[in-house]
Amino acid sequence: MTSPSRAFKSDTSDSPTGERLQKVLAAAGIASRRRCEELIAEGRVQVNGVTASLGRRVDRRSDTVSVDGVRVATDPGLVYYALHKPAGVVSTVADPAGRRTVVSLVPADPRVFPVGRLDADSEGLLLLCNDGDLAYKLTHPSQGVDKEYLVRVHGHPKAGAIRRMREGIDLDGRLTAPAKVSLVGADLLKVTIHEGRNRQVRRMAEAVGHPVRQLVRTRIGPVRLAGLAPGAYRALSQEEVRKLERAGGAATLGAGQAGLGTDE
Repeated sequence: MTSPSRAFKSDTSDSPTGERLQKVLAAAGIASRRRCEELIAEGRVQVNGVTASLGRRVDRRSDTVSVDGVRVATDPGLVYYALHKPAGVVSTVADPAGRRTVVSLVPADPRVFPVGRLDADSEGLLLLCNDGDLAYKLTHPSQGVDKEYLVRVHGHPKAGAIRRMREGIDLDGRLTAPAKVSLVGADLLKVTIHEGRNRQVRRMAEAVGHPVRQLVRTRIGPVRLAGLAPGAYRALSQEEVRKLERAGGAATLGAGQAGLGTDE
């Protein structure tokens, strides 16, 4: 079988500086270097929006690399954390009131910021990173990334209340989008939404007569809270970052303001 490197001419139009594209892709965990060569040869890899050919060299920090239209995080300076935010900690970089912030629970260098927010009284999964492009995609109103919560409420919700939450609740004159809501205990709901409206889950539960007692976010898109104790964090795997890129792929610049409100 003829190898891709022999079947396709090298791209000699770019600068000889930088690293071989297949090496960068392999280092980002896309596949083996040989398979990355095949992906390039198949025309599935783009650099700065242009289909790349074998021999292409890239600068990990300045060039944008995509596979099948999904950006690959190639910059070695980018970091991504999943944090189990405890109740009482605020989802900001700094707090004028002196409360503990989420960034104090992860390494100080490199500096990161929270992707979206959780209310101070809420707990659970929060993503932090220093990748502005990915953060924008995940918080943009057009992207529709699922967020899952376990919600303990006052009272015992009946079928009618659950149906109302599923079909939409009028908040500020506008119905919430259809949600996935199931009863997993006498007073415990599992709620999945894909909007980012301010304190949305709490307001939905209160609207049907069951105010929230405790709220824990258990999932954001492909990333799950499982295994993280309150206050603990872990680095996301390269595969998780790629899945987040795909989940946020619908966001487009200029389509509205980022949904940065607390959506729980």
